[in-house]
Amino acid sequence: MTNNDILRRLRYTFNFNDQKMISIFALADTTVTREEVSNWLKKEEDPAYINCPDVTLATFLNGLINEKRGKKEGPQPQPEKRITNNIILTKLKIALNLKAEDILELVKGAEFNFSKSELSAFFRKSDHKHYKVCKDQFLRNFIRGLDNKYHVSRPEKYTKKKDESAIDGGKGTTKSWSKKQDREPDNLPENRDNNYNSAAPRASAIYVNPNAKATKKAEPERKVLKLKPKDIWGE
Repeated sequence: MTNNDILRRLRYTFNFNDQKMISIFALADTTVTREEVSNWLKKEEDPAYINCPDVTLATFLNGLINEKRGKKEGPQPQPEKRITNNIILTKLKIALNLKAEDILELVKGAEFNFSKSELSAFFRKSDHKHYKVCKDQFLRNFIRGLDNKYHVSRPEKYTKKKDESAIDGGKGTTKSWSKKQDREPDNLPENRDNNYNSAAPRASAIYVNPNAKATKKAEPERKVLKLKPKDIWGE
């Protein structure tokens, strides 16, 4: 697995947008641009793809620990210039406050069986006699298990099909409708998006059917006040 793969999968699992990614780097006292984040997340065949260095992924994982566990006061840990699968696994374990049993359950959910003694060897110092290198296969299944458990769903889009199908002109074809379509006419101008929010004059006036027959209202009878000269000039 490449650093870009791991960054991309973690972003997908926790549904981080670009701004959230930038803020996580900031929690590790590092400033990155939106363009940098975007290029790290692109696929290798994309011309704008940029390789994510070890120190960058280590910085992101340090920021993720602060995001999930809270940022401690005082000097922040320095990101590793060379990162291994063991370090990545350890940082994710700390960020999500996972115990050995939790990790084994996650990889089991990803159809990958592992023993507790084998797992503990991943978290030992590299010069320990029982230290064991974490290979890509285990890390890949661990991250897949994280996605199965912690995946944050995207907000539902404003599209839903009506229970009753709409027949198109009697031809037997059906249309799927969105919430906007339910309340908007079909003959909107092509540049609707540019002036959609500007209401036409008297847009709130009551609709009058132009085909309705006009009926002339009867004018009220005018009352004439009859006065005598003496009522005006006096006697």
